[in-house]
Amino acid sequence: MLSKALLRLGASAARHPWRVIAAWLIAATLAVLASIAVGGRTADSMTAPGLDSQRAAQLIERAGTGQEGMTAQVVVTPLDGGATFFDHGSARTALTRLQTEVQRLPHVLGTSDPAGALDAGRDTTVRGGLVSADGRIAVVRVQYPDQSRLSAEDLDALVDLGDRLRAELPLRIEMGGSLFYAFSDPDGGVSELIGLLAAATILFLAFGSLVAAALPIGMAVFGLTVGVATMTVLAGVTDVPTFAPILGSMVGLGVGIDYALFVLARHREYLARGLDPHEAAGRAVATAGRPVVFAGGTVVVSILGLAVANVPFMTVGGFAVSIVVLIMVVASVTLLPAFLGAAGPRLARAGRIGRIGRALRTRRPGRLARRRDPAAGGAHAAGWRRWIGHVSRHPVPYAVGAAGLLLTAALPVLGLRVGLPDDGSLPHSRTERRAYDLVAEGFGPGTNGPLVIAADPAGDPAVLDRLVATVAADPGIASLAPTNIDRATGIATLVVFPTTSPQDKATADTIARLRSDVLPTAIGQGPARAHVGGAAASLSDVGHRTSERLPVFVAAVLAMSFLLLMLAFRSILVPLKAVLLNLLSIGASYGIMVAVFQWGWGGALIGLEATVPIVSFIPMFLFAILFGLSMDYEVFLLSRVREEYLRTGDNRTAIVEGVSGTARIITSAALIMVAVFLSFAVADDPSTKMFGLGLATAIFIDATVVRMVLVPATMTLLGRANWWLPKRLDRMLPHGPVGTHDTDDIDDIDDTDDTDAESTGEAPRPRVLDR
Repeated sequence: MLSKALLRLGASAARHPWRVIAAWLIAATLAVLASIAVGGRTADSMTAPGLDSQRAAQLIERAGTGQEGMTAQVVVTPLDGGATFFDHGSARTALTRLQTEVQRLPHVLGTSDPAGALDAGRDTTVRGGLVSADGRIAVVRVQYPDQSRLSAEDLDALVDLGDRLRAELPLRIEMGGSLFYAFSDPDGGVSELIGLLAAATILFLAFGSLVAAALPIGMAVFGLTVGVATMTVLAGVTDVPTFAPILGSMVGLGVGIDYALFVLARHREYLARGLDPHEAAGRAVATAGRPVVFAGGTVVVSILGLAVANVPFMTVGGFAVSIVVLIMVVASVTLLPAFLGAAGPRLARAGRIGRIGRALRTRRPGRLARRRDPAAGGAHAAGWRRWIGHVSRHPVPYAVGAAGLLLTAALPVLGLRVGLPDDGSLPHSRTERRAYDLVAEGFGPGTNGPLVIAADPAGDPAVLDRLVATVAADPGIASLAPTNIDRATGIATLVVFPTTSPQDKATADTIARLRSDVLPTAIGQGPARAHVGGAAASLSDVGHRTSERLPVFVAAVLAMSFLLLMLAFRSILVPLKAVLLNLLSIGASYGIMVAVFQWGWGGALIGLEATVPIVSFIPMFLFAILFGLSMDYEVFLLSRVREEYLRTGDNRTAIVEGVSGTARIITSAALIMVAVFLSFAVADDPSTKMFGLGLATAIFIDATVVRMVLVPATMTLLGRANWWLPKRLDRMLPHGPVGTHDTDDIDDIDDTDDTDAESTGEAPRPRVLDR
């Protein structure tokens, strides 16, 4: 039985703490050494099988033109603010030297020649988009091979060259391109530190003890070290997306501290009952550890379900993040009880500093001695009891009001537009943003996101003439570069520049129109074929695929959550209610994301300098993570409610006592998660901002409006029907892994069956638990 196994595991770790801590130290050391020896750098590969952009890439690869590889661009303008032009003099000499030095870098297949293009005069068409019409801005386009043959060292070499030439040439030099997107380091280090400090503060105020506050932080740091190092080793085998370490750190810190908080609170409760620290740690792992294993497993399974999107980088990213969550679960039932055993009886008392924390929490500390549940806090429990009692006496207005509030917050989701923010959404402190602005200023916004049309004319040269003419006539196309034809294969590549920026919805419309109308018209009914590729097209395709697969994924996660909760609580309506309320809270968080990122409401508060579409893969990732995280609170709260119901047989009393008894832990855990997630919302990268704000908003809504208003209101309205389960279905279902009550006889946790009475829809015989 799971509880007995956890009991033995937790008690053994508490009795031999230094062995367990040493084992984790060894594991962390080996993981870090392995990441140094065989680890790789994260890299983004926004492709997926079966997409039109992927077919274009395959044609380009067959042609061997090199345009299927990575690119970079070096954008320059004279330092005198435009008084000097590139047409002559020292500026032109400097431009020539810049292009020559870039050409010499390792793995560079070729570069454009803006200095040579100046010989064409001021005809921007002949200049090929390399020098602006006023001769003030020039672009050196750098062609690299495909990503598999490159590494972050290539990006470092280009950046180092730029730093050196800035000191030697009279030029302002900025850089960007897909090479930066693929190999730039994620910017999560400072955010992790801020999140840890915020979590430590909340833990101290919650427990009134520096030792109690330090243990969850220490466990989370251990787990995160092993998890991120393992992720780095995985990056040496396959392409791990750059967002994975950031998201792994975000989720790992949140769930790790959360899980430790649940176990630690139960451990202190057992200490207050007079148990030996080793026995208290074992029982805490056996009782609180089971919901941790259940919730953590749900998070892992939900994230692994991202494979349904059939987008490789999402599948690998989800797998990498799930590794971190799994390690945190293991740490919660092994490393944490070792810490608890090493701390001994000190966790049962707060000490002088802890009394300061208690004084901050309540002005009447004497009431703490009379509290029924040491994990809940007497004064706070009484306050929560009054609030939940008030809600349960007026369930209809609170249920309607809270649901209406969340539905209103979710309304903006109707305008959700997925895409991928381009370099124009980065802060001005980044060279990619400055390069983007210079290119847009000199050549138009569409130059930052060229499309590459790959065509196989099947031996008919007239096809290419029609293709060039029809594409040039499209209103969404600003200009075309000269067609490049491979003589061996006959495959042609045509680089076209849209009139709008890469993240603009009009660009996605142009791509769709080229595929549905323009290219079929030019190709006709013959064997010739043409496909639209390039970075902008690839990102648009990935966004379209994830949007298509999102309903299937959501349905699968909802069904899984319903079944797991039904097994855990032997009920039909409780899991149905939980699924609907979770869906409502996630919808509200989506709506707030749309309002902030697409409409710009409050964007300045998190450093957002321009409105951007929602990153295409974030809604699916958030749904997977949030549904798993919501299981923490759902299981923790409902377990206590059902325990009280089995003890008293009264639905309203069970709701008031169960919710109020867990409110302090849930709100503390939620505050920690919100603090950790919000610390990432101020990062430079818009994707990181979206992850941070989306997760923080959803957790805040879930722990406040949902858990403290909607749950007690709806459970009061449902009454005894909360625990109804048809007898036939009850006999068919195996017993769930999560205990639904807590008793001092730990041997009976998994052996007690309390489902007979509730399966009839009638109140069970009240049982008085030994308190």
